[in-house]
Amino acid sequence: MFINKPFILASSSQSRYKILKNTNLKFTVIKPLCDEEDIKKKLNKKIKPKQTAKVLAEEKARSVSIKKPNKLVVGCDTVLIFEKKAINKAKNTKEAFLKIKKLSGKKHIIFSAISVFKNNKKIWSHQQATKIKIRKIKDKDIKNYLKKTGKQILQSVGCYQVELLGPTIIEDIEGDFFNVMGLPLFPFLKFIKKQ
Repeated sequence: MFINKPFILASSSQSRYKILKNTNLKFTVIKPLCDEEDIKKKLNKKIKPKQTAKVLAEEKARSVSIKKPNKLVVGCDTVLIFEKKAINKAKNTKEAFLKIKKLSGKKHIIFSAISVFKNNKKIWSHQQATKIKIRKIKDKDIKNYLKKTGKQILQSVGCYQVELLGPTIIEDIEGDFFNVMGLPLFPFLKFIKKQ
């Protein structure tokens, strides 16, 4: 175990918080001070979906770095790409049902970006993709799944939390498990170890 320089996680994601907490890293959390939805609207159709994750990760880190000079600030974002299009988080369980039905029996990509800022300047970044296949699910099984998960599932871009009940609907993961949770952990650990 190494001792890291403390950093700020610019995120309101419980999944990212839990990943980092389990590593014993020293960090605090500050909610990003940027309007994510507004940025997405401005970027819409101008750039590729995976670039959206990169821009949002940078903007989240930058928004906190401006207020916290001399501190390392980490921003992350995750995009679900299905049939070459970015899919947003479901707003309610009805949308979650339709999303899982659409992904049922098919593969999609979880693309996460991480960016580290200091003194309002980017000092490191990384992007990573993981392929996921959702098993073929009947409508009644989707409904049962959503009853068990409750509204917390709306926090997950894919309507599954791989660390909780996600494995009950996931057939296969090709790539980094932590990336599916929204944080490419191992590349970040290599970076923070050197700080």
